[in-house]
Amino acid sequence: MSAPRDRMPLAEHVEQLLATGSPLPIVAAGDPVLRQPAEPFGGQLEPATLARFVEALRVTMHAAPGVGLAAPQVGVPLRIAVIEDPAPVPEEVRLARGRVPLPFRVLVNPSYESAGAARAGFFEGCLSLPGWQAVVARPTRVRLTCSDEHGSAVDEVFTGWPARIVQHETDHLDGVLYVDRAELRSLSANGTVAQRWAQPTPEEAARELGFALPE
Repeated sequence: MSAPRDRMPLAEHVEQLLATGSPLPIVAAGDPVLRQPAEPFGGQLEPATLARFVEALRVTMHAAPGVGLAAPQVGVPLRIAVIEDPAPVPEEVRLARGRVPLPFRVLVNPSYESAGAARAGFFEGCLSLPGWQAVVARPTRVRLTCSDEHGSAVDEVFTGWPARIVQHETDHLDGVLYVDRAELRSLSANGTVAQRWAQPTPEEAARELGFALPE
């Protein structure tokens, strides 16, 4: 019998996970790993194992499909996340949400801070809470500091939808889910969002469901 995840050496747990093949299973809300601050990465995985793990995260994110995935979402409590967004959206959505293509990135030990006063609210979903979306107000411009998978320092400002992705995935590493920041009156099933709230902004949803958006 294998050791429980919380008592197994982290590197051993990752090796066992990778041995199952990818895409990896995504942990659903209610699992404690999603509610605990992840351990800072400091060489717990050998470079070759780290590269395999990052690739497995990438494959899993694409297969879901999603635009970001944090290590705790596959049951690994490390401060590592991957992000990527081809942004296949209509022009009006791009303009309203600032959703532009975001190349594949690996975030190691990320943190962010607001880089301006502007905030915007839009529907978000999460691979660990399938079937639902809710409006979350977030800064529209953030400064990200982290390392990449090769250990190189990153200090970069993100705006629009890429800034939202950075915040969402970094929050995962702090044990925070998007519903913790959401306007709960906006909580909607995916089908309802597609049928009723597919406009570029959630202004109509705010009026009909009775929640506030940032000024």
